[in-house]
Amino acid sequence: MPRSYWVETLGCPKNEVDSDKLVGTLVADGMVPAEDPAAADLVVVNTCAFVEEAREESVATILALDERRADGSRLVVTGCMAERYGSELAEALPEVDAVAGFGVPVVLGARPARRAPAGEAVPGFDLLNLPRPSSARPWAYVKVAEGCDKACGFCAIPSFRGPQRSRSIESVLAEVDALGVQEVVLVAQDLAAYGRDLSDDQPGERAIVPLVRAVAERVPWVRLLYLYPSELTDELLELIASGPVPYFDLSLQHVSAPLVRRMRRWGSGERYLERIRTIRGLAPDAALRSNFIVGYPGETEEDHDRLLEFVAEARLDWCGFFAYSTEEGTHAAGLDGAVAPGLMAERLRELSELQDRITAERRDDLIGAEVAVLVDEAGRARSHREAPEIDGVVEVPTELPVGGFHTVRVVGATGPDLQAEPVVP
Repeated sequence: MPRSYWVETLGCPKNEVDSDKLVGTLVADGMVPAEDPAAADLVVVNTCAFVEEAREESVATILALDERRADGSRLVVTGCMAERYGSELAEALPEVDAVAGFGVPVVLGARPARRAPAGEAVPGFDLLNLPRPSSARPWAYVKVAEGCDKACGFCAIPSFRGPQRSRSIESVLAEVDALGVQEVVLVAQDLAAYGRDLSDDQPGERAIVPLVRAVAERVPWVRLLYLYPSELTDELLELIASGPVPYFDLSLQHVSAPLVRRMRRWGSGERYLERIRTIRGLAPDAALRSNFIVGYPGETEEDHDRLLEFVAEARLDWCGFFAYSTEEGTHAAGLDGAVAPGLMAERLRELSELQDRITAERRDDLIGAEVAVLVDEAGRARSHREAPEIDGVVEVPTELPVGGFHTVRVVGATGPDLQAEPVVP
C-alpha cells in the first residue's frame, strides 16, 4: 500500500507554490494524498515567519497537528521558519521529527531529517524550478522569482530567502502550459523587477513585460501580485491597464514621506496618488489593492493622520493594515520611537473601519453593472476586481459551469462580496 502525505500551508501565495512543488516530489516518490492529517504517514507543515503573529500561528499549527497525527507517522516542518530558525526550532519542538529548509528533501526514508552540521553536505534540490502537479482549480499561482534585493527596514526576508533569483521565461511558460488553468497569478517578492538578474548583456534589465505578454498568449487572464511603486514603469502600467485584468496590487506600506524614508523605501502619498490617478485614467474600472504597516518606529500622530487622509482620498478597492512587528536583524529593530501596542491597536481599528466603509461603497457602486467572471467553484466566481483567496467573491447560481467565463449582472452587495445573475443573451 502506498504511503500517504498531508501538507498544511501557512502564509502567502508564494508558500502555496512551494507546497505544490513539494507535493510534486512526494507524488514522484510514490506517495498519495491523505484525506485527513490523522490518516497520513507524513505530515508536512509549510510555515510562515514574516511577522511574530505568523510565527505564533505556525507553532500553534505544528502542535495541533502533532496531537492529531497517527502513531508512527512523521511530522516535518519546512518553509520560512525552518529556513530561518532551523536549529532553534528543532530544539524547541521535540515533537517534530524533522526540520527541513528550502532545499532539503521532505520525504520518508533515510534522507536527512534535520539541518546538517556545519561543513556536512546535504543532498538538496532547487525548489523554485521543481515541477508541480496540474491545478485542481481554474486558476493557479506561479512563482517567477525567489528572494529579494530590496533593503526595506522592516523586512527580514532577504536574510533567509536570499537575493533575487529569477526563473527563465521558458521555465515559467512550461509550468503555465502544464497547469491547465484559465487564470495565472504571477507572484514574487519583487515581481516587477523580475529578470534583472538574468541578463549578462544588460545588467539590471527587467523582463516582466515580455513575461506577462508571453503568459497572456497562453491563458485568458493574467494577474500580478505585489508591485513596488518604484518598479511600476509606464510600459508595465499600460500593459496591465489595457488587459482583461486591470488589477494593481501596489506595495505602499506608508504614505508619510519621512516615515517612508525611515522604512528605506521610495515614495510619498502624493506620488502614490499621482500613480493611482494615472491608472484610473487609463482604466476607469481598474481595481487597486495595497497594504500598510501601522506603528512603525517613529510613526507620529501626524503620520497616522496623513495615512487616514490618503486612504480616504485614494478610495482603494481593497486594503490591509498590519501592526508593525520587530524582526531580528532588520534596520528597524534598532530604531527608537517605538509605538505603544495600545496606540497601535487604536490606529489599526481607525484605519480598518474607514477602509471597510470604502470597500463596501465601491462594491455597492457595482450593483447593476455587467461583469465578466471566472467560476472557481459551484456558486463562487470572481471578476478582474477580485484576486483569488485574498479579496471578496461574486456569488453566482450553482448551475454556472466551474472553470468557465460568464457575463453576469451584479444584483446585490454584502460587505466585500457581490451577488450576481447570468446575463441572458
